[in-house]
Amino acid sequence: MLSINNLTKVHKETEKGIRNLTLNLDAGDICAFIGMNGAGKTTSIKSIVGIHSFDQGEITLNDVSLKNNPTEFKQMIGYSPDSPILYEYMTGHSYLELIASIYQISLDTVNEQLDNLLENLHFGNALYDLISTYSYGMKQRLVLISILLHHPKLIILDEPFVGLDPNATFFLQEIIKKRASEGAIVLYSTHVLEIAEKLCNKVVMIHNGTVVVNDSMANLLSKSTLSEKFRSISGHD
Repeated sequence: MLSINNLTKVHKETEKGIRNLTLNLDAGDICAFIGMNGAGKTTSIKSIVGIHSFDQGEITLNDVSLKNNPTEFKQMIGYSPDSPILYEYMTGHSYLELIASIYQISLDTVNEQLDNLLENLHFGNALYDLISTYSYGMKQRLVLISILLHHPKLIILDEPFVGLDPNATFFLQEIIKKRASEGAIVLYSTHVLEIAEKLCNKVVMIHNGTVVVNDSMANLLSKSTLSEKFRSISGHD
């Protein structure tokens, strides 16, 4: 279980951030994390993965505290940011070898999965090229491959479909559902509400740093579409 209790992180210079985020997700949950630009999504995500310290609250994954055991916590997660920042001087292959060593994945396991991921995410023949030569979409694919090579308990994806063609998008949706069926928790931040409706069983919406929806997707959709709910919350109804 991912348990987030009263997470608060406010940037003093802007007073923006997240206030009192409380969220519990179980194994198999795929949760859409939705809000306007500046609502607090990225601040929340960077707090959950340990990039930002936070002002108050508690975050645990399978009873492991991020504050008390950050290394053990981070060993259980995979994170794809909205803007991938990678080691430009490395090749794609050497980067994946680095990730494998960090997560203690055997090279045999890497090789067993790599060809399938490269093919289905349409990575082409660039694996041994320098990352500095990659387009945004190629960098995004490399990060996704690095996450899918191991089996994190918590997968956090921030706009993961940007830069993917329709076939790669379909493959990623299917493998997200597969990993969830195997017990992973997926937190998925997006503006593409149509995909979120089909992919997710939980939904959290935040507005101006405050949670305004925390519900099952089925319950929300029984009353309105995700787009209608988003527009009413953001004042564009």
